[in-house]
Amino acid sequence: MEIIKVQETINSVVTNIETVILGKAGEIKLVLAALLAGGHVLLEDVPGTGKTVLAKSLARSFDCDFSRVQFTPDLLPSELTGINFFSPKTGDFTFREGSLFSNIILADEINRATPRTQSGLLESMEERQITVDGTTYQLPAPYFVIATQNPVETQGTFPLPEAQMDRFLLQLNLGYPIKEDSVEILKRFVSGEPLKEIKAVCSSQTLLELQKAVKDVYIHEDIYKYIVDLAQGTRTHEGVALGISTRGILALAKMAQAYCAINGRGFVTPQDVLYLVPYVFPHRIVLKGGVRNRQSAVLSMLDEIIANTTAPVEDWKSADPKMDRVKERKLQPL
Repeated sequence: MEIIKVQETINSVVTNIETVILGKAGEIKLVLAALLAGGHVLLEDVPGTGKTVLAKSLARSFDCDFSRVQFTPDLLPSELTGINFFSPKTGDFTFREGSLFSNIILADEINRATPRTQSGLLESMEERQITVDGTTYQLPAPYFVIATQNPVETQGTFPLPEAQMDRFLLQLNLGYPIKEDSVEILKRFVSGEPLKEIKAVCSSQTLLELQKAVKDVYIHEDIYKYIVDLAQGTRTHEGVALGISTRGILALAKMAQAYCAINGRGFVTPQDVLYLVPYVFPHRIVLKGGVRNRQSAVLSMLDEIIANTTAPVEDWKSADPKMDRVKERKLQPL
C-alpha cells in the first residue's frame, strides 16, 4: 500500500471519529499512529473527557471487535486471560476465552486493579498471546489496548509498575474541549446518539495492511543515532533513576514511522522525533527520590537533554519531490 493511500484512509477515519470527539484531531492522530505502529496507548485524564467514546468509535471505524473491561480491585486475572473449566457433558476441561480475546481492548481505570491482575496484560501487550495452564493461545490481529487512569483520585489505586508502563507506546490526555466544541457536543448528544451512527470506513484487514505499509517509511541512520542519543541522555542525567529502555527507543522509531505515514511522508525527520518525544518518553522515566512522571519535571529535563543533543539536518536541495531517492539524502549535523 502506498503512503498516500495510508494518509487518505487515516483522514477518513479521523473525520469519522470527529463526529463524536470534537476538536481533538491531533490526539486522535496520535492514537491512530500508535495503532498503526502496533503499540498501545495509556490515556491519563479525568473522567468524562471521551476516553471510552474514543475507543468505541475507533473500533467501529475499523469494524473491529471491541471489549471494555472495568478494572476493579476484585477483578481476577482469569477474567482477562480466560480459564479452563470442567465440562460434565464432555468429561474434560474446556478453555473459555477471557476479555482480552478481542481486537481493541479498553482497560478502564487500569490502576484500580491489583498488581496480579495488571500483570495479566503484560504477555498479551508484548507478544500478542496468552498462556493459561501451560498452553499458549494467539490473540486476534489486529490487537490494540487503550488503558485509562484517573490522575486526580489516587485512593484505592495501585500504581502501574515500570515494566507495564514501558509497554505503552505513548501516554497522552484528551483534555477538556474548548467552549465552541463543548456547545456542539451538547447539540449532538442531547438530542441523539452519534456513537451508534458511526459506520466502518475500512475493514480490520485494511488495518493490517496499513500497519504493514508504515514499516516502509524510511529512517536515515543519523535519525537512528539521534534517537539513541536522546535516550542515552535520559540514562546519564543526574536527576534520573531509570532512563529510556531499548523498548522505548524502538517505540519512538516506530511511532515516528506511523506518524509520518499518516501525514503523507515516506521519511522521518528530526522534527518528527522531537514532536513525539513528549508522548513516548515521559511515562518511561523514573526520577530520583521516588518521583515518577512528575510531568513538569520530566518535560523540563527532556528539554535540557534535547538542547544538549546534536540533531541532524537534511540537505533539502538534494531532495527528490517524488521521494524516489529518499535513501540517498544526506543528513548533516547542526
